[in-house]
Amino acid sequence: MEALTELCDLISKNPSQYSSKIAWICERCPQPESLLSGSPQISRFQLNAILATARFISQCPNYEDNTPRMTVLEFLRSIPSSFSMSFWPKSYSHAMITSFYNEFLSYVVKGTELYPDFSTDVAGFMGGIVFAALDDVGADLAISRAFLSALAESFPQIIPLDGNKLVTRLLDSFLGLSDTGASSSGGNSIDGLGSPSARESKGVSYFLEESVEYLEKQEIAFKLIERVLDRVQVDTKLLERIRLITKEQLRLMTSFLKIRKNDWTDQGSSLKVRINLKLSVYKAAAKLKVRSHVTSDTEGKTSKKLLHGALALLVEAAEACLYSVWRRLRTCEDLFSSLLDGISKIAFSRGGHLLRVLLIRFKQLVLITCAQAETWESSQGAMFDSVLKTSCEIIEYGWTKDRAPVDTFIMGLATSIREHNDYEEKDANEKKAIPIVQLNVIRLLAEINVQVNKAEVVDTILPLFIENLEEGDAKTPGLLRLRIIEAASRMASLGFEKSYREVIVLMMRSYLSKLSSIGSAESNSLPEEANTERVETLPAGFESIARGLTNDKLRVDYRQRLLSLCSDVGLAAESKSGSCGAEFLGPLLPAVAEICSDFDPTVDVEPSLLKLFRNLWFYVALFGLAPPLLNHSSPTKPNATPSNTAGSTTAVSLQAVNGPYMWNPQWCSAVRRISQGTPPLVVSSVKWLEDELELNALHNPGSRRGSGNEKAAASQRSALSAALGGRVEVYAMSTISGVKATYLLAVAFLEIIRFSSNGGLLNCSPTSTASRSAFSCAFEYLKSPNLLPAVFQCLMAIVHRAFETALSWLEDQIFETGYAMDVKESTLAIHACFLIKSLSQRDEQIREVSVKLLSQLRDTFPQILWNSSCLDFLLFSVNNDPPSAVVSDPAWIASVRALYQKIEKLCKANVWQRAQPTTDVVSLLSEIRIGTGKSDCWTGAKTANIPAVMAAAAASSGGNLKLMESFNLEVLSTAIVSATVKCNHSGEIAGMTRLYENMEKADDDFDVAPSPSPSGLSRLISGAFPQAPQPKKESFGSILLNKFVRLLQKFVFSAEKGGEVDKSSFRETCSQAAALLLSTLESDSKTNVESFSQLLRLLCWCPAYISTIDAMETGIFIWTWLVSAAPQLGPVVLAELVDAWLWTIDTKRGLFASDTRYSGPAAKLRPHLSPGEPESPPEKDPVQQIMAHKLWIGFLIDRFEVVQHDSLVQLLLLGRMLQSTTKLPWKFSHHPAAAGTFFTVMLLGLKFCSCQYRGSLQKIRLGLQLLEDMIYRAALGWFAHEPEWYEADHGNFAQSEAQSVSTFVQFLQNQINNPNGSSLVDMKDQCHPVWGPMESYAAGRDKRKQLLLMLCQHEADRLEVWAQPVNTKESTISKARTTLEKNPAEHARTAFAVDPRIAFSLGARFPTNTDLKTELSQLVQTHILETRNIPEALPYFVTPKAVDEDSPLLRQLPYWAACSITQCLEFFTPAYKGHPRVMAYILRVLESYPPSKVTFFMPQLIQALRYDDELLVEGYLLRAAQRSDVFAHILIWQLQGETCAPEQGKEAMTPKTQAFLALLPVVREHIIEGFGPEARDVFKREFDFFEKVTSISGVLYPLPKEERRAGIKRELEKIQLDGDDLYLPTAPSKLVKGIQVNSGIPLQSAAKVPIMITFDVADRDGDPNDIKPQACIFKVGDDCRQDVLALQVISLLRDIFGAVGLNLYLYPYGVLPTDPERGIIEVVPNSRSRSQMGETTDGGLYEIFQQDFGPVGSPGFETARENFIVSSAGYAVASLLLQPKDRHNGNLLFDSVGRLVHIDFGFILETSPGGNMRFESAHFKLSHEMTQLLDPSGAMKSDTWHLFESLCVKGYLCARRHMNGIINTVLMMVESGLPCFSRGEPIANLRKRFRPEMSEREAANHMIHICADAYNKWTTAGYDLIQYLQQGIEK
Repeated sequence: MEALTELCDLISKNPSQYSSKIAWICERCPQPESLLSGSPQISRFQLNAILATARFISQCPNYEDNTPRMTVLEFLRSIPSSFSMSFWPKSYSHAMITSFYNEFLSYVVKGTELYPDFSTDVAGFMGGIVFAALDDVGADLAISRAFLSALAESFPQIIPLDGNKLVTRLLDSFLGLSDTGASSSGGNSIDGLGSPSARESKGVSYFLEESVEYLEKQEIAFKLIERVLDRVQVDTKLLERIRLITKEQLRLMTSFLKIRKNDWTDQGSSLKVRINLKLSVYKAAAKLKVRSHVTSDTEGKTSKKLLHGALALLVEAAEACLYSVWRRLRTCEDLFSSLLDGISKIAFSRGGHLLRVLLIRFKQLVLITCAQAETWESSQGAMFDSVLKTSCEIIEYGWTKDRAPVDTFIMGLATSIREHNDYEEKDANEKKAIPIVQLNVIRLLAEINVQVNKAEVVDTILPLFIENLEEGDAKTPGLLRLRIIEAASRMASLGFEKSYREVIVLMMRSYLSKLSSIGSAESNSLPEEANTERVETLPAGFESIARGLTNDKLRVDYRQRLLSLCSDVGLAAESKSGSCGAEFLGPLLPAVAEICSDFDPTVDVEPSLLKLFRNLWFYVALFGLAPPLLNHSSPTKPNATPSNTAGSTTAVSLQAVNGPYMWNPQWCSAVRRISQGTPPLVVSSVKWLEDELELNALHNPGSRRGSGNEKAAASQRSALSAALGGRVEVYAMSTISGVKATYLLAVAFLEIIRFSSNGGLLNCSPTSTASRSAFSCAFEYLKSPNLLPAVFQCLMAIVHRAFETALSWLEDQIFETGYAMDVKESTLAIHACFLIKSLSQRDEQIREVSVKLLSQLRDTFPQILWNSSCLDFLLFSVNNDPPSAVVSDPAWIASVRALYQKIEKLCKANVWQRAQPTTDVVSLLSEIRIGTGKSDCWTGAKTANIPAVMAAAAASSGGNLKLMESFNLEVLSTAIVSATVKCNHSGEIAGMTRLYENMEKADDDFDVAPSPSPSGLSRLISGAFPQAPQPKKESFGSILLNKFVRLLQKFVFSAEKGGEVDKSSFRETCSQAAALLLSTLESDSKTNVESFSQLLRLLCWCPAYISTIDAMETGIFIWTWLVSAAPQLGPVVLAELVDAWLWTIDTKRGLFASDTRYSGPAAKLRPHLSPGEPESPPEKDPVQQIMAHKLWIGFLIDRFEVVQHDSLVQLLLLGRMLQSTTKLPWKFSHHPAAAGTFFTVMLLGLKFCSCQYRGSLQKIRLGLQLLEDMIYRAALGWFAHEPEWYEADHGNFAQSEAQSVSTFVQFLQNQINNPNGSSLVDMKDQCHPVWGPMESYAAGRDKRKQLLLMLCQHEADRLEVWAQPVNTKESTISKARTTLEKNPAEHARTAFAVDPRIAFSLGARFPTNTDLKTELSQLVQTHILETRNIPEALPYFVTPKAVDEDSPLLRQLPYWAACSITQCLEFFTPAYKGHPRVMAYILRVLESYPPSKVTFFMPQLIQALRYDDELLVEGYLLRAAQRSDVFAHILIWQLQGETCAPEQGKEAMTPKTQAFLALLPVVREHIIEGFGPEARDVFKREFDFFEKVTSISGVLYPLPKEERRAGIKRELEKIQLDGDDLYLPTAPSKLVKGIQVNSGIPLQSAAKVPIMITFDVADRDGDPNDIKPQACIFKVGDDCRQDVLALQVISLLRDIFGAVGLNLYLYPYGVLPTDPERGIIEVVPNSRSRSQMGETTDGGLYEIFQQDFGPVGSPGFETARENFIVSSAGYAVASLLLQPKDRHNGNLLFDSVGRLVHIDFGFILETSPGGNMRFESAHFKLSHEMTQLLDPSGAMKSDTWHLFESLCVKGYLCARRHMNGIINTVLMMVESGLPCFSRGEPIANLRKRFRPEMSEREAANHMIHICADAYNKWTTAGYDLIQYLQQGIEK
């Protein structure tokens, strides 16, 4: 049955996939024809099948196939046939039949809830089935009764008519009632037995007349009626009868419960059976009573009266239960619980109007329960728990409905504590015992507070408790006080701040008061409860609070308070005589341990808290509370108490060290737990332990243990020497004072106990490794400066003693297994990692002690240095630091050299290693993986090359390994980790199998027929899976196989649904499954071949389904394990992997995501700089899947290297994969991150094809040559797209990509230089049976190879430059250029023949080669129809010459693919003369994009009106304006800003310009005329609003400067916001919500008065309530158009950088000209100019950054420095291109996080201040103070400077890629009259600055030279000085 159940559960999760399986189960259910036969015989398997089918229906909603439901319905109809034993299998018992009915009906009920049709069908015949059961009179009545009992628990739907009939039948037949009896007058005779009083008078005799069978029937009847009421609404008269019957039952219950035990004639077990059965009947009747009233629809007084009566009966019955002699019976407790549940349900009905009535009675019920319950037991009984549960429900319900009676109820219970306490007035000797009810009410109230968990309830009760404790009955010691303290502590643990603080203060004051009474006369007369309070209650309360607090703030506060209490107790107790200190401090230790359990001792600790920890351990050592450090036996009695003399100090200290422990063992355990959360007791890093003032303060002046007592000091030194194991003699401590010795003893206790507790692991995060070691605390003491020699000697001895303790603990765990063994190994590795990490510390003493301890650890546990974590730390203990950390420090360099020598010494093979059998080193280190730049899945898989470790690896294997430059330590590390994982999981499987076999004793129920077919692997490979009958009892291996199949399927389902797959869980499951497969192969038992093959298939396919780096790493590990451990599985595994690979091609995943909507950086630039529709990023980053493919292909290359010589089958499988991969049409992704993966696939293809001349493959040589040509063509297909860059998150990704392409280039070069065998040219006349004549494939093969080599060389060098941008080595790209220059036309034709896009990509890679461009032009013109879908072909036939000649080729433009907007801009220029076909194409392209995307180029479109003779541009603008209001508004503002009158002294306007300016107002009016009513209204309100704001400047002009700010405020107050749809003109996405009238500021300007005003804005598409400020400057008298152009270029650069993922910062703030010489400029938020910064400080940027962000090296400073670097690099690239001048400190802004922003672009391109004297000769500003931040070394050698250079180079390379788009944007503005075009050749010089003739490496070196030239250039500083002298702008 279990197998069918699991199969059913699996099917229900994916029913559509496994529909055949559920059909198979249904076929094995009892068939309808057999059920309809007279006496059907059902088998056990059929019953299991019908149960599985019903279970499937209950778990799988919306399953369309009706077969399972019909199967269940047919069986349900046959239920009456099952009331005979002949229906059931012979082995079925009554208990099994009952279990079947219960399970089956529960599934049916759940199924009816999921399927309405099914529910209707069941209801239709359910009544008949129930009546059949009731009418059953056969010999097997127990079966029908079992069915009715099951039905009473799980009752399906029933129709109302049958429901009424069933209730009537049950009332008449089972309950012995009739309509006549029920309606007899006055109700005096209910069932013919007379009045109730008469019935009660019969007493026991009446109840004895009821038989057990009758009682069982009654119980079933009551339960069935209740189920019917749940399903249907019965007749009102029937409901009334039910109420009368249940009412009578409740009355009888009260009489029954009052009968005494001795009144019964039966005794013993028979009586108990009868009582339990009767109580069960009453329980069913009570539940039915409640149900009949809750479902009633009666309203008004009648309903209220009925509910009042029912409530009174239930309360009375509940009280009877409490007083009954049977109240201890479980059945009576259940009855009581049901009564209380009914009470709450009735009280909550009708809106809770009975709540007040209930609480009056319920309080008394609560008090009675409390009087009956136990007092000090851990549980007060089930009745007490039921009252507690109901009380909480009532309080929770009444809290929101009617709180007043709830408050009264709570207060009533609370005040009952003080009632009837008049014994205080009597003589003390006559005091009565405290009533038990009070104690239990206190506990009840405490539990109510905990469960309700409301601060208001706590605040209601707690003051009464505190009042009792301070002034009331509980003021004096006694049970009442103890119980209230316990309750108060539980309330405080809830974490409500007010109650917590009140209770804590009271408890701590109480505890200290107990200490003060020690030794007084009163202490001798105190009762026993006073001592209990101090020793048990208060400490338990403290611990309870520590355990319950979850609020971090309160835990910190409580930790501080508790440690302070310990300090106060220690100080106060020290002056007391005897052992008072330990007796008072000890009980607090468990609470301290609990509150410190989550404290991380490795974090920075406040000095005040650290001192409290120090004080605690000081007193722990002083009072002897620490566990003994030595295990010497001593005759001292365990409970010995030290005497009062000074000599007792010696006894206490020495006994604390030597043992045995004198105190409570719980205190000892608490001290151990505290040690794991205590920080190192280093209070001061300057004068630690040298200033004794604080230490002396820990002693009470009256104490004999004080520092002045030399004898006490000597005893402490003796104890310290003993604790250190004699490492430091007592005479050597003569300079150490008494308190210092005690302090050192406390340190010794702490650090040694850390290691004896759990091996020395701290309370740190499990993710941390080395930091969890307790040595991280012990070593802190050694770092303290200025220590006395004796003190340092003691501290060093403490470290060694702690280490000895750690070794001892680890050695004790040697024989542990399972989890304990894992803990031991983990602890050992953690300590070793920390010691290895400490090898690189600067302190020589720490390095020396680390080497010493690590050597001892290696000698004791020789295997530890081969642990993967330790290897990682060993290999990277130095490499983790950046290079700059060691460059300028010779001493540190020497330390590093010494460290390598120590590592070499540590790694040399020792005796243990030499004793091991020799292994094959190459085999051990064979698992090589291609790096991805990300490896956090398999611990230890990292890369380094340390000869000492490699030599040690060889020595440990008995070999002599010759180190090669290419050998990688990843091999060593991964191999060791892999071996460990394999051994662990293989051991798990073997252990489970062995355990199962040993425990299995039962034989199979039937024999399995022998199968003649082959078994094991041969069946798996051949695919023959005979359907042999399954044995009843599966082998354990088969069970595990099926289990792991289901587990892996879960991972697949999760991945398909888009869920995250837990990588550790997936890795572990796959490893265990692989171990199971291998163990199954090795075993002799018969295997479930189908499950074996399915599990193997899943192990191969799961990584492909999940498609993440982590999953693929797991897959590679598993596949390698399988094929290496079982070589016979190699072909099977590879076949599955090839199928999975082809599946990724078909589903377009990872490398084959060819139609991914978002293919890379180019998509982010659409349509501005790249052709195509604008797109949003995909939901999932495709790079993850691409990297997974790269790992996968790396494994396949490894497999190829292994199998190429000896496995033809596997070679053919790889050939199939490569053929499908490279066939047309190509489905490769063209994402730039796929370059390395793509060329790795091509590398495998070429390697595979190179096998064609080997003997086994010569028969298919022709096919391999065809495949080789397909690979060449597919490889060329990569270059069908223009080159892109991609910046990954992890550092070595770019280098990995470049290396992958370089490897391919080298292999291809070797093939070309060393041809092997004949070529395809020699086989022209041959014909392939599939692909036909070979001639077409042979033509141009060598040319394609040469072209591919040249392009790959270019790609490899391009990627190498990106990976190492500041590497100024000579570039090898000249090879590619030289190859091209030899015959560019031939290369162009070859590329065009493969794919025209490759030819255009060739032109993009070599843009300055004129011969290439000429050939491309001819190819396009010759094949014009073939290139119409390629936008990049436009420049090759749409030329000024073609326009002049009116070329017929231009007729193809209507059919041409859309280009980018910047490409369109070029065609607007005069060179194209507004040709109609060109203009029609341009406008079609613009029309295809939304106006919001075209708005960015509005200035250029306005300039296009200059040449718009045909009014085509104007027409487009008018149409776009109608499509978008924002487009229209921006256009109108720009038109108004363009109509500037020429400046005086300038040349007169040309007629063309005059016509242009005259056209602008006309276009404006046409736009406005085209507005509809709504659009016109928006336009008017928007423009009027900002016109009013802008006009304020004119109002201010005549005002004095000091009155202008007030004038702005006055004017702003007059302006009203008209509508909620107004937006900022500079940012249409920001809606204006208001004006900050106090924000207006007049600015200095030579022109009119510009003003700055702050608006409240909200994002148009965001939360309208998310208001943010945005300041804008309204300029009057200044032309802003040039700023707009500069910021357009900056914005394009920002988009370019962002698309690539390059971390460069630019801030193109919004600027919009709104009228002639008027405009709006956005203010950069949270920023200030450098000159403003200079007004407040005298330092430079370096000092200002330290002042604002923290000291150098702090996280704040370094983050700000990085922000400055990325912004400076971004503006360096922008400045190189735009050449902005006037870069004084007033035009440089710094925002709040340190980023640089340039503003004010009044001088760009060829213009500069001072009459264009071009004093600022640097390409960008890099002043001395800026270089201080960028380059701390001052010599351009620091890491930060290299980072700046790298970012500049990468930014420059990205900008060059989009040179034409940027130039076209600027080119359109040449005739705009902007000053930047007034002199020189701005466009030509702009093009020169891109250096298009340079290769990428040459361009990178050029940018590096520019950076060096700008570095602290004197002209930059000179210009700042000039501005300071002339304008007063701070330098």
